[in-house]
Amino acid sequence: MTGKSDVEHMKWWGWGVEGVGFHHEDKPEFAPFVEKAVAIDLWKAVPAEPAPFENLDVPKAVITSAFFSKLAAVVGEDNVTSDDMERVVHTFGKSLRDLVRVRSGKIDRAPDVVVYPADEAEVQGVVDAAAAANAVIIPFGGGSNIAGSLEPIATEKRTVVSLDLGRLDKVIEVDADSGLARIQAGVLGPYMEEQLEKLGWTMGHFPDSFTYSTLGGWIATRSSGMQSDKYGDIADITRGLRVVRPGAPLVIRAIPSTSTGPSVREMILGSEGRLGVITEATVQVHRIPAKRDVYAYFFPSWAVGLKAMQEISESDAAPTITRVSDARETGFSLATSKASKGITKFVSGTVLPAIFKSKGWNLEEICLSFIGYEGGEAHAKRQKKLVDAIVKKHNGMGVGKGPGVLYDQKKFDTPYLRDFLLDRGAAGDVSESAAPWSKLAALHDGAYAAAQAEFDKLGRTGWIMSHLSHSYHSGACLYFTFAFAFGDDPLGEYDKVKNAIQQSFQDNGGSLSHHHGVGREHSPWLEQDISAGGVEIMNDLFESTDPKGLFNPGKIIFNGQTYADERAANAKTATKAPAKAPVKAAAKTAAKAPAKAAAKTPAKTTSRATSGKAPANARSKD
Repeated sequence: MTGKSDVEHMKWWGWGVEGVGFHHEDKPEFAPFVEKAVAIDLWKAVPAEPAPFENLDVPKAVITSAFFSKLAAVVGEDNVTSDDMERVVHTFGKSLRDLVRVRSGKIDRAPDVVVYPADEAEVQGVVDAAAAANAVIIPFGGGSNIAGSLEPIATEKRTVVSLDLGRLDKVIEVDADSGLARIQAGVLGPYMEEQLEKLGWTMGHFPDSFTYSTLGGWIATRSSGMQSDKYGDIADITRGLRVVRPGAPLVIRAIPSTSTGPSVREMILGSEGRLGVITEATVQVHRIPAKRDVYAYFFPSWAVGLKAMQEISESDAAPTITRVSDARETGFSLATSKASKGITKFVSGTVLPAIFKSKGWNLEEICLSFIGYEGGEAHAKRQKKLVDAIVKKHNGMGVGKGPGVLYDQKKFDTPYLRDFLLDRGAAGDVSESAAPWSKLAALHDGAYAAAQAEFDKLGRTGWIMSHLSHSYHSGACLYFTFAFAFGDDPLGEYDKVKNAIQQSFQDNGGSLSHHHGVGREHSPWLEQDISAGGVEIMNDLFESTDPKGLFNPGKIIFNGQTYADERAANAKTATKAPAKAPVKAAAKTAAKAPAKAAAKTPAKTTSRATSGKAPANARSKD
């Protein structure tokens, strides 16, 4: 039961392509930074060799020959498979929890079959066949999710179908008069932008996961991009939708605005596959701007930086990017720069530090900001002039485009750092939240206090840092990164820290998530976020539209069992039969997993093509 589909994916044990990862040897400040932050000596830490993939304890596929044959009749024999590698790749996303579990060698439940339809008609055929067979359907895009939105329920007895949209990767057409593009949902970010660019357009949506995530995945999780200040979040960009459900697709036409009752479009946005399979979207696109620049600024403190971002959001200025890091993340950014290059050349010498000191700034409190401008020459120049005046009013200081260029080059490389730390016995992950401007300071400080309290209880040296990543008129998103060296119970310790941070969001007026989605990871906080009445309405929606629970069950609505509860239940039912040799929790950065698992960097414009060449972050090898 193996197929030969040419759709390929990220490596099974980590982020990105084989042989590419984060390296610290050319970054002289990084090792001292890590030792201070999480008490790991990088020069002594030796990444453990991974056990072979064959040692993973992959559960046997639960699928009849008749159902397999029916799926093959729909998509072709080469596009349906129950191969173990394919099933493992489609089991998890890429969160810290996902990577620890897959590297542990024990997988409680994997999809039983992976199918690769070529178009919406084949998606409809797969969905109808699965519905007739009472099989579970989990849509799959690029596999970058970090909220637990992809994994099957551990106790699921029915056949689980992972429906991979990777062959639906085309820009179908662009309506130039309206600035609307019809695009298939399985297209990866780089290949989508390449196709649009050839026609003179851009969608302007660039999340951190851009290289390995898809349009359908962005819509299913209500994604935001680095330039959402100008282009909007994916909820603003998406105008029309086609969603396959049993019998016939649900179709939302791309109308500028409408008054037709509760918005079904809004119901699909963020639905994480629970209402059907998104096969196509009509999205707003824009002419490629004549000018695009990202400038760097410094502020004397986090509080001042926040005030400046708030005033920018309330002003006539319309920048593309408004981002400011707190002091801790600023220190991290400086530590990840190469010697005498990038941002460090501005602060490692004597001139700029002397200027900071002359202003009365504490060098331990300075905060780095990136602000971007796009459009015609005159427009971009005017935006920068407006922002520069606000920065000056708040005692900030511009340092030019050099650091901004580096930021643009490295903005998609961050996920490799999580693998780097995990390889060396440290947990590193992220959480994000949105809140009104009046509550952002408390949101920031509350998350810091919650994380530090858990680090202290665990007896671990830990680190948390943050940046403001997306601004709105009423508030903004704060994006937190945290890390610590774990002991014998990595997931148990991770749960304590992650849960404390998530609860602090609710306690301090924030949302459970801003753009990562709910999945399983954040579902325990949903009721606090939208009230019991909100959960009741949402649950009724899912149950009435999918009474048999065929579409990605167990996501968004909390089922009463946390990950810790699940681990405890599994431990009680585990047998004492001899097991295969476990995969070590750390995996070498360039492990030799089969090529099929590696993310695709082809020189052709077929499924999963990424701009006709290896993506920039794969070439940088930073």
